Amino acid sequence: MKARKSWREKLETGRPAKVVKIPPRLRKRMGTGTILIPRPLDVDALIRKIPRGRLATPAQLRDKLARAARADCACPMTTGIFVRISAEAAEEAARAGAARVTPYWRVVREDGKLMEKLPGGPAAQAERLRQEGHEIDESGKWRVKNLEGALVRFRG
Repeated sequence: MKARKSWREKLETGRPAKVVKIPPRLRKRMGTGTILIPRPLDVDALIRKIPRGRLATPAQLRDKLARAARADCACPMTTGIFVRISAEAAEEAARAGAARVTPYWRVVREDGKLMEKLPGGPAAQAERLRQEGHEIDESGKWRVKNLEGALVRFRG
């Protein structure tokens, strides 16, 4: 029986990034032009650029990745999956004793809500964000207060 891949192996494997024409089935939602299918390591590298005390949304990550690849947009599905892989690989590295890991907890939804599928769920993400000085509204949905003031501005 084949052994399961570690999250690190999932992060480091995969095809090269590619830019393709937006398929007809996605044109209604994404328009025409080109779409980037990123590599997991590209998403991980971009998350590592988010400084302490700042946040980024998946849309910001996709926009930065697409601009860097000269594409019109980046695939939301693969980018989301790769955020999760990056997070799981970071936790795997932390359990192995790594002192510095990818700060995946700095990625929040466009409306400030915390991510349910990251390791430990919203409660663990909220704790890490509080340690970096963010206020979290726990009433109803877990959400970062003052999101606009905390968003990173990627250059280039």
